[in-house]
Amino acid sequence: MVDADAARRISDRLAAVRVRVRSAAEACGREPSSVRVLLATKTQPLDLVRAAILAGGTLIGENRVQELVDKGPGLTDLSCEVHLIGHLQSNKLNQVLPWATCVQTVDSVELARRLASRASDAGRVLDVMIQVNVSGEESKFGVPPASAADLVRQVVALPGVRLCGFMTVGARSSDTDVIRSGYARLRAVRDETVGSAMAGTADAVELSMGMSDDLELAIAEGSTMVRVGTAVFGARPTP
Repeated sequence: MVDADAARRISDRLAAVRVRVRSAAEACGREPSSVRVLLATKTQPLDLVRAAILAGGTLIGENRVQELVDKGPGLTDLSCEVHLIGHLQSNKLNQVLPWATCVQTVDSVELARRLASRASDAGRVLDVMIQVNVSGEESKFGVPPASAADLVRQVVALPGVRLCGFMTVGARSSDTDVIRSGYARLRAVRDETVGSAMAGTADAVELSMGMSDDLELAIAEGSTMVRVGTAVFGARPTP
């Protein structure tokens, strides 16, 4: 059980993040409700994750499959969506599907096909996002923006998955113009996809981009989902 002081800190921090989101959305003429807060729970213990959900969090994201599997059973009594926001290896697909409502990190047709097959076998349709590497940094996963349209065409043709949007990790830079330009690039990919009128693309409206340090920049460029960890939970504990 988390102590009352820790629960209060999480509740206060989550409220402060929502103030930031509301201010950023209003500053660019958007409805604050158009931006969801995803709680990035990497290395956070189950009791703190539960405290954040009980404080009003409705969406969490796990980076690591093993953490998703370990925490999943302890969240079934709470109402929240659980997304996988970290790289997914194909040999761990079966571990993900019982717990994840969405996989945000699809970056190949092979991965999409395997997810679609597993989801179909389970009698469900799994939400997926295509991860795009807008910065071109070799350390980041994702398809290049120029390759996104081809992957979209292949993903939307698969039964068992529903393309609901796109995800990226912002550039590692102190230059806000560089960061914003990457987010603008992902928005252009999304807009081109939805505007194509291709079957299966109408729902691909989500933009998962922006984190604790740069959520304002992401919201200004159209983010619909900001992934926030340290701003709510504080510094990550050592795994």
